[in-house]
Amino acid sequence: MKLHEVKACVFIDIFQFNTNRFWAFKQMILGPRAIANVKGLGFYRFLGTGGGMGFSLRPDFGTYAVLTQWDDPEDYKKFIATHSYWATYQRHATQQRTLHLVPVQSHGKWDQSNPFVSSIIKDLEVGDAPVAIVTRATVNWNRLFSFWRAVPNAAKSIESATDVLYYKGIGEWPWVQQATVSIWKNFDAVNAYAYKNRDHADIVQKTRLKKWYKEDLFSRFVVKKDTHFQPIIV
Repeated sequence: MKLHEVKACVFIDIFQFNTNRFWAFKQMILGPRAIANVKGLGFYRFLGTGGGMGFSLRPDFGTYAVLTQWDDPEDYKKFIATHSYWATYQRHATQQRTLHLVPVQSHGKWDQSNPFVSSIIKDLEVGDAPVAIVTRATVNWNRLFSFWRAVPNAAKSIESATDVLYYKGIGEWPWVQQATVSIWKNFDAVNAYAYKNRDHADIVQKTRLKKWYKEDLFSRFVVKKDTHFQPIIV
């Protein structure tokens, strides 16, 4: 199947707030209630982000992400065009970047299930399209100190990676439930990082030996569209 024929999709909308930051923070709790019954919406999460380049104990109170999973992108388009809450969210934000993603591989669990695996199409022709990686983990409470001591090395490994176009730490709860989103030039770039970057290999090994995670998920997506950051005009 060709990429343009696929309907099942995931959207990650990343918002930047120059003002209204306390309002944005509150949406971590209020947002899920506001969109819970939207037609066609499957899995969804409102996510905060890490400071600096995104891998930090210090939160970034100016950047938030909304991850949504849909069976049909037309439902997403209708939602963002007509839902009053989405319009309100945009009015409070300064800039927005939208990633339209198609799942191609996913293993592990996010809150005891894998929200992306049912949408994977095995014979999808991806060509040399950009690739997005989403990881998510719940850190064991008795491993928090050990895990966060290793985070600077994780940041170092991705900063030195070749052909990574964007990366940001995201998550539901600071310090305990952690996730990342990164965009890469293509699958070759992802594989080179995964199998040849020594810092990354060391982190993977420590993850297994130290048993940092209560649960974890790793998912690969093809980037169907990326709007990059644009000023919001509502």
